[in-house]
Amino acid sequence: MDTGYEGKFDFPARTAAPEVTYLLASVPRAGSTYFSHVLWRTGCLGAPLEYLNFEPAGPYGFAAHSPQVQLQLWRSVLRRRCSPNGVFGLKVFPIQLEQLNRDNPPLLEEVLSVMLPRGGERRIVYLRRRDRVAQTVSYARATLSGVWRKDQERRDPAAIEYSQEALDSAERGIAFQEEVWARMFSDLRVEPLQLWHEDVLADPGAAAQQIAKFVGVAIEQAAVVPVPEIRKQSEGDAPAWAERYARSRQSSSS
Repeated sequence: MDTGYEGKFDFPARTAAPEVTYLLASVPRAGSTYFSHVLWRTGCLGAPLEYLNFEPAGPYGFAAHSPQVQLQLWRSVLRRRCSPNGVFGLKVFPIQLEQLNRDNPPLLEEVLSVMLPRGGERRIVYLRRRDRVAQTVSYARATLSGVWRKDQERRDPAAIEYSQEALDSAERGIAFQEEVWARMFSDLRVEPLQLWHEDVLADPGAAAQQIAKFVGVAIEQAAVVPVPEIRKQSEGDAPAWAERYARSRQSSSS
């Protein structure tokens, strides 16, 4: 199963630095993987994946304990994941920036100098999800099961036992990461372009056009590139979880 990080999906390597950069800021289970592939497919908006994900189970887990390799990877993706029109996008969660700040400050400094240059254009696209119950349930279930993508699912997955503790933790985690983004936007004095997952699903083409207008480029049909398909995960008993969790939230607020 292709993840999208394989070399066969690279754009032609560049020698020059990106001309336009933007951050795709989000939090877990807000549909950012799907949206990143929508933008990537245009061939005009870079390939905004998680190039700072060095978790052991992540795309660059082999570099988890090597700051130097992480730095080399970053410089490499700047050359080969920049679309031919000079646009480079980066998808990132607050926890990834926090981890870099702790484990690899030189890389964080270099990332910020490219993506949020002082005295230059600072473009941030902020993707959120309106349905907080569904987002929280998805986050809690993925944390419990370890299944974050369709390709990780077993043919006959076991039911996940309902956990109020996991749901409360997931809700706090989402709220905390959104607060981190809010503080960062305020500190940087940046007004991000905010989009909602539900609107992206309803009209992905229109969402991509919004981003193109925001960063100041045109989407050309001839530039479209093939990217891995993002398949929706099986729901399993998630609807039952959502119904029960929604009831618990109503009870606690009454």
